[in-house]
Amino acid sequence: MGEPPAWAYEKPHVTAPDPAWPARGAELCARLTVVLQPWLVDGVEHVGSTSVPGLAAKPVVDVMASVSDIDVVVTSAGAALAADGWAYVPPSLDVASPWRRFFVLPDATAEHRVAHLHVLPAGHPRWHAQRTFRDALRADPALAADYAALKHRLTTETTDREAYTAGKTAFVTRVLAHHGVVLPTE
Repeated sequence: MGEPPAWAYEKPHVTAPDPAWPARGAELCARLTVVLQPWLVDGVEHVGSTSVPGLAAKPVVDVMASVSDIDVVVTSAGAALAADGWAYVPPSLDVASPWRRFFVLPDATAEHRVAHLHVLPAGHPRWHAQRTFRDALRADPALAADYAALKHRLTTETTDREAYTAGKTAFVTRVLAHHGVVLPTE
């Protein structure tokens, strides 16, 4: 096996909001809906910070798909996703999230991530949690500003993507709890 791609070690950085992110998310959702149609249950949605208008974010569009069987999607749609530029990250490398299957869409240089695809089993609590968190940020500009400030601070404290993500956990958990959502420990 060769060297890991450069995007695998890309440091987190937060940029000013890009008004093109919602259109990019919608485009990705539409394309993925076609590819994943045989397995979709609740569809494909744009989530994450780029789905919140006006929110500073890592310039990576996150989308998630609710499917009947995550492993069947990998084996049956993997070639079509790869042909569209998506790189599969196997569970052995995505150890923090065994409940999903994960794909990265790198840019043309293969040095930067431009999108993530989170494939979730239908009914998984993370589907509802991701949507709830996104919608809470969309509905509350002050909350979104607090989240942006946290993300900016974290990028000055760490260059590790996993540590950056872990640093947001308490904030996300608090927002979800406020909305009656408690994530299972996995």
